[in-house]
Amino acid sequence: MSDFLRYRQIHLDFHTSEQLPNIGGEFDGAAWAQQLVDAHVDSITCFARGHHGMIFYDTQAHPERRHPHLQCNLLAEQIEAGHARDIRVPIYTTVQWDYYTAQREPQWLQVEADGSIQGQKPYEAGFYAKLCLNTPYVDLLTAHVDDMFALLPAVDGLFFDIVQDQDCSCTACRQEMLARGIDPSCDAERQKFGQEVTDRFKQAMSTHVRSHSQDCTIFYNSGHVGPRQRATGEAYSHWEIESLPSGGWGYMHFPLSQRYARTTGHDGLGMTGKFHTSWGDFQSYKNEAALQYECFQMLALNAKCSIGDQLHPTGRLDQATYDLVGPVYREVARKEQWCRGATPVTDIGVYNVEEFSGERLTAETVGAVRMLQEGGHQFDVVDSETSWDGYRVLILPDAVTLDEKLARKVSDYLAAGGKLIASFESGLTPDLSDFALPAWGVRKTGDGPVDACGGLVRGRDFAKGDYVDYLRAEGGLAGGLRNIEYVMYMRGLEVAAVEGTEILARMVPAYFDRTWQHFCSHRQTPSSGEPAGPAAARTGEVIYFAHPIFRQYNQNAPRWCKQLLLNALDMLMPDPVLRHGGPSSVLTAVNEQAVENRWVVHLLHYVPERRGQDFDVIEDVLPLYDVGVSLRLPGPVAGVRCVPGGETLAFKEAMGRLSFTVPKLEGHQMVEIALG
Repeated sequence: MSDFLRYRQIHLDFHTSEQLPNIGGEFDGAAWAQQLVDAHVDSITCFARGHHGMIFYDTQAHPERRHPHLQCNLLAEQIEAGHARDIRVPIYTTVQWDYYTAQREPQWLQVEADGSIQGQKPYEAGFYAKLCLNTPYVDLLTAHVDDMFALLPAVDGLFFDIVQDQDCSCTACRQEMLARGIDPSCDAERQKFGQEVTDRFKQAMSTHVRSHSQDCTIFYNSGHVGPRQRATGEAYSHWEIESLPSGGWGYMHFPLSQRYARTTGHDGLGMTGKFHTSWGDFQSYKNEAALQYECFQMLALNAKCSIGDQLHPTGRLDQATYDLVGPVYREVARKEQWCRGATPVTDIGVYNVEEFSGERLTAETVGAVRMLQEGGHQFDVVDSETSWDGYRVLILPDAVTLDEKLARKVSDYLAAGGKLIASFESGLTPDLSDFALPAWGVRKTGDGPVDACGGLVRGRDFAKGDYVDYLRAEGGLAGGLRNIEYVMYMRGLEVAAVEGTEILARMVPAYFDRTWQHFCSHRQTPSSGEPAGPAAARTGEVIYFAHPIFRQYNQNAPRWCKQLLLNALDMLMPDPVLRHGGPSSVLTAVNEQAVENRWVVHLLHYVPERRGQDFDVIEDVLPLYDVGVSLRLPGPVAGVRCVPGGETLAFKEAMGRLSFTVPKLEGHQMVEIALG
């Protein structure tokens, strides 16, 4: 079913108030479809029902919900017009946000533990009060699905929006929890039950959809794809990673999420927006350079493309939007033959701390993704359910504790020849008492200092650097660093090396911690110059950092933290898949197309800047020239060329590596390595 996904999709929002007139009154199916064809669009998600609760086709099951000012059988005509031009038309419907239902069936709303309504309050503008999936509302949704299959020309796919884990204390949820012996007053138990309710809905709804069609695609959107979504992956046909960088997600969300999602076996789309800010920003237009970057990064990371737009109430597409989309999708169309069926070539697996915290962007994982992207390394984001076979190095960033099951998986990975980098509390048992495995080569010696309120200070950011210590690297770990002590703004874990462990760096304490009783200058106290315990250590193929280097890099990006990681990788893996001679702003990806017997290297150079206070933007494309690239040889090479342009590149093969130079990198360049 995921084979039906196309590379050039539009997600056409239509959250349209019942108070607006002339809905669809200017819709012309043939002209509408021609605009899409002219903009190289080959798939468009159109609306059956939006967050206002209004339906945009001639429904029989819910005629009271048909938009009162709908001038045509809009969705049916969109599907017919799209199919006439070989454009796929998946169908959108809303789930937990439905203003019409929320106003008329308040007993179906999710309730906070304190008895208040979840989400939007009565006198706020919007439709954000959340409906509970443990009420008869689900019967309405099921009938709505039946109605679509009965009345619409075809159902290519269903996009169910706002399907999020619940934390609900409504009457229905409390009654079921009590009947099952679950304490609804316990936050953890209630939240676990809420997850079960959402999972139950997805599984039952997918079963119901499959009773109508075995072929249509199915996706449940919660604004993210991570370990929670993987848990019910069988209910989905594919992933769609909603990730509007200016709309609250930021430029790190998509690469982190997609590097995880692509390990699960599902095909997927990346979803950005044409908006300057976020959804519903009418008459706003993203900078074309930003739209290029966002779409071309999707291709590089093995996703198809989806661009969010919002249809005018009259049913007219905004021509300026498709003048923006068209050139980008024209390039996607030229490039996609080097993307179909491609699989990533990676060295490294980065453990996703989201599995423990539930946060979609944990500081530790983001820090790791940033460092590795800037270092040109090829990697996936993994969790305990991912197969680690094939990853030469596994990175456990800062906060990956090991219970018995996970410790056993790590041990098996190391026994099979894997190599590992861990930092800070990664490797400790869940109670943080000591390290779970002897492979770390260190033991915990203490919890370190506490602040004035008695809280542990390790791993925390203090605005004035109150509890810093310092690090001096030695030997191979010191490459690219000055022969000095570097401040570590977040206090590390106190450890001691066991016999046979190689010390790679030493902690150097400050003269004293900064408090109201003793302080020095504006910020942290200087180094005492007296080396203490290990800050980094190596035992066999395991390198451990005592400091939270990934969390720290996410906080304020000390270059020395990144250099320590890159040096550690060089020590464990001196022959990575790819190296390049460009700046750290170059992003890279290496993919294999096995059927075509070739590798494809993606090089991207777009630089997000914080020009306003709200979010990063990309406006200018800064070309680079003569960028050297070195690859670990995949086998005999028959030729190297830039694609889709076709320019042949000279190359050399020596010492197990392939080397070539890309004469110009302007935004995005793909290089095909044809294997002999």
